Amino acid sequence: MHISSAFDSGNIVVTDASDPEAVRLEIRRDSQSDFYQWFHFRVTGARGTALVLNIANAAGAAYPKGWEDYRAVASYDRRDWFRVPTGYADGTLTIRHTPDTDCVYYAYFAPYSMERHAELVARIAGHEGVRLEVAGSTLDGQDIDLLTFGAPQGDRRICWFVARQHPGETMAEWWMEGFLDRLVDGADPVARAVRNRAVLHVVPNMNPDGSRRGHLRTNAAGANLNREWAEPTAERSPEVLHVRARMLETGCDFALDVHGDEGLPYNFLAGMMGIPSLTERQTALYDAFSQALLRASPDFQTEHGYPASPPGKGNLTMCSNWVAEQFGCPAATLEMPFKDTADAPDDRRGWSPARCRRFGAAALDALHAVLDDLR
Repeated sequence: MHISSAFDSGNIVVTDASDPEAVRLEIRRDSQSDFYQWFHFRVTGARGTALVLNIANAAGAAYPKGWEDYRAVASYDRRDWFRVPTGYADGTLTIRHTPDTDCVYYAYFAPYSMERHAELVARIAGHEGVRLEVAGSTLDGQDIDLLTFGAPQGDRRICWFVARQHPGETMAEWWMEGFLDRLVDGADPVARAVRNRAVLHVVPNMNPDGSRRGHLRTNAAGANLNREWAEPTAERSPEVLHVRARMLETGCDFALDVHGDEGLPYNFLAGMMGIPSLTERQTALYDAFSQALLRASPDFQTEHGYPASPPGKGNLTMCSNWVAEQFGCPAATLEMPFKDTADAPDDRRGWSPARCRRFGAAALDALHAVLDDLR
């Protein structure tokens, strides 16, 4: 048996693999950071073996409560990801699984590789009316891809969508895949109407370095990008610096920042409500988008989520808060679960890439419903 993670988004440290029924592992910390929780590794040569994989440092992870009622995902072909028995006790996360083949991958959530990102961007950029630009470079020299749909003219609304500021939240880019594939569907009347009435700027992956390195929450410098929006720098957070600069050039009438939440088994919206300059108009538009998304997707709900920040106490280092304060527009953070959804559980897959894609596609219905009111 062999355990490895020396590949795109891989993360695991093997401390003892001498006994397949008592393997000891640890999750590697993000570079220059104390954050960790994302894991992704391969086990080979263990066909038919009852594996017991113990992640011994789980208690020190960024969100240890996220391990409660959590099940890891596994895949033989890196396409079909299914949940496997997982337990958390005495600070150790234990995965129990007997693989059917000599190649099995385990991960915190279904990975979204940089290769798949490249394929997504190339596929979408090949459609008529789509422009691709490199907003800037990361600290590791990777491109920050920015896709733009439509050109400013008349009263077209300017909308921004960004995802995966936290690289381990791979559900965010699975969501983006569904959103973008529907947006370029020439036979879809909602997508066509949105493209005709708005300019959309989309960053499918804000954190390529953290994605490739197997980080949970930070970039190559150990910066949490969703705490860098007030004063980003080229040395610490060039990803935010470059995207924010383009946003200031284009303006913004609506923004959505797509994330994943370790603890809550729900899809929900958050952000913006505590900013100093919050207006009734912003709140009304935020609520209208939320209600439209509720109608568009039964996977969305409004009962569970984060408590709103007190008036005037919103953290302006966060993307949705900074955008709402800067442009006076509605801006929200969309959260999805690492776990299954409590409202509509799927015993085999839990919250999954397929459901993320469907949810991303449904967001176009919600955007379409509020476009006319954004100005």
